[in-house]
Amino acid sequence: MGSEPAERIGDGKPLTLSVRVQHWPIRGNFTIARGSKTEAVVVVAEIGDGSATGRGECVPYARYGESVDGVVAAIENLRPELGRGLDRRRLEELLPPGAARNAVDCALWDIEAKQTRRTVAERIGLAPLKALPTAFTISLGSPALMAAQAHEASAHPLLKLKLGGDGDADRMRAVRDAVPDARLIVDANEAWDADQVQPLLAVAAETGIELVEQPLPADHDAMLANIAHDVPICADESAHDSASLNELVGRYDAVNIKLDKTGGLTEALRMSEHARAHGLKIMVGCMVATSLAMAPAVLLAQTADWVDLDGPLLLARDRDPALSYKNGDVYPPSPALWG
Repeated sequence: MGSEPAERIGDGKPLTLSVRVQHWPIRGNFTIARGSKTEAVVVVAEIGDGSATGRGECVPYARYGESVDGVVAAIENLRPELGRGLDRRRLEELLPPGAARNAVDCALWDIEAKQTRRTVAERIGLAPLKALPTAFTISLGSPALMAAQAHEASAHPLLKLKLGGDGDADRMRAVRDAVPDARLIVDANEAWDADQVQPLLAVAAETGIELVEQPLPADHDAMLANIAHDVPICADESAHDSASLNELVGRYDAVNIKLDKTGGLTEALRMSEHARAHGLKIMVGCMVATSLAMAPAVLLAQTADWVDLDGPLLLARDRDPALSYKNGDVYPPSPALWG
C-alpha cells in the first residue's frame, strides 16, 4: 500500500473553496479522562473545479493546540494557492500536520478520484476493499455503569474502554465480568501516573485486555522503555506523524494513526509504512465525527492490526450518504460519500 504521486488538479484553472463548521449531536455524552462533550464540532472543506467537488472533514482538537477558528483560518489562507492549482505535495509544504491539512488533503484525494475516474483505493493499490471489525467505545464512568454499557454493546465483538486513572482496575474487572467473551482494548488518554502503570498493566493482562493505549502523558512516557509488560502498549498522543516514530521505538509496541494528527491520508499512508519498518503494530483511530471523516481512514485501516472507527456510531445522527456498520464491522465508503 502506498500513495500515488500528488496530481496537480485543475490544469491551472482557479479552484473554488468552501469551508463550513458543522455541529453533530452525540448520543448521550462522550467522556474521557479530559472531560465530556455532547456534540462533535467538525470543519468540512470542499474543493471544486466547476464540474467535480472533493470533500474532507476534520476535528480541531484543543489537546494539540487547535481551535475551530484557527483551523478555518488556516484553510481559508490556502485560497491563493488553490487558484494556482494546489496539489497534495505543495499542501504539505504549506501546512503542518493537523486537522486543517487533513480536511484539505482528503478533499484533494476526493476530487482527484472524480477527475481521474479512479477510486482512491485503486490508486493506492487496495481494491477490492473489505469490511473491517471496528472497536466500539465505552465512555469513562463508574465500574458499574461501564459494565452495564459494555453489556448493552455486547453485539460489538471488540470494545474500547475509556479509562481515567483511579478506579481503573475495578473498571477493567467489572467490564470483563459483564462481557466475558468480548475482545477488549483500553485507552487511558494519558491519565495514569508512574506508580499506576505496572499495577494496571498487570490487571489488563489478568482481565484479557489485548491493547493498552497511551497510559502516560506524552511528555513522561520514556519510562515505558524499562517496564516489562505482557499486554502491548499503543501510542496515541505521543504519535503524530512519521517524524515522531523514532522516539517511540522501545517505548511502545503499536501506534494509533489518526488522520487529524497526520494531516491527512497522504502522510497517514507514509506513517503506516514507516511504522511497519520500525516493527510497530498499527491501530487506525478517529475523533468523534461523521462518516465523511471516517471514509479515508477505512482505506488506511485495510492493513491495520486494530481498527477504531466508530465515530459515527457515537452520534445521534450521521450525514447522508453514510458508512454502513453491521455486526461490529465497518464497510468501505461508496463513491457518493468519498473517494
